[in-house]
Amino acid sequence: MRYVMVEHAGREVPGVLSGDTVSLLTATDLTEVIESGFELSGERIPYSEGILRAPLRRFRRDILCTGWNYWDHFEESKGKREGQDVDRPEHPTFFTKGPDVVIGPYDDIAYDPALSAKWDYEAEVALVIGRTGKNIPVSRALDHVWGYMLANDVSQRDLQRAHGGQWLKGKSIDDTMPLGPWIVTADELGDPQDIHLQCLVNGEIRQDASTKQMAYDVATLISELSFGMTLRPGDLLLTGTPAGIGNAREPQVFLQEGDEIITRADKLGSLRNKVARADRLTHG
Repeated sequence: MRYVMVEHAGREVPGVLSGDTVSLLTATDLTEVIESGFELSGERIPYSEGILRAPLRRFRRDILCTGWNYWDHFEESKGKREGQDVDRPEHPTFFTKGPDVVIGPYDDIAYDPALSAKWDYEAEVALVIGRTGKNIPVSRALDHVWGYMLANDVSQRDLQRAHGGQWLKGKSIDDTMPLGPWIVTADELGDPQDIHLQCLVNGEIRQDASTKQMAYDVATLISELSFGMTLRPGDLLLTGTPAGIGNAREPQVFLQEGDEIITRADKLGSLRNKVARADRLTHG
């Protein structure tokens, strides 16, 4: 099944997408659906891209993320981390993003060159946890996945380097992470290590990989992340980006106002987002 959040009658409501129709649900949002299940409201509306909103916006914690989970991406950035190079990690590398980064599948990315001169793209497969677990064995890890979607972990490389090599700041600028376009349930998607993932900028393919190339597969990520740490329904985990980022290119190529980014996968649909000027340096 494909679950969506849609704009309807002046508010965002959850639904199930089937063909060209969305069956609306009685729940408040998809977080409630994941936690408690759902009932159909009986109302159906026509589907169009324009009504889609980010599938998830309400989180219990920061967005969970994985770094360096494709070895070709790890290797392409050697010598380009501004003195912050490390050896290949022997376990998955995790970090978090603030939840206010999330935007919808076709929303503009809020770009402000006063914040950063090095805006970069990172196409990723994301998953949402559907069952509480701690110390989850690899053999049962996929049983804890509710569904999968796409994300683009738009990053500000200079902010990422400026704060001691910790990635939170350079990954948490408001309104910069497209998410969606829908959540494909785990049973419908099948094998998460058989997804073809791409990122295009202005029509040029910049990233092109299979999730088979992951350094640590999805089951291992969940198992390692849950070691001593409880995962709960609604937790969002990004699984890493493949090679092709702008920071690793020669010469480096960063996002500019007006660029169009398409993040797509054969089993998960596509995100399409423009880089649009937004003044983020307001005080409040």
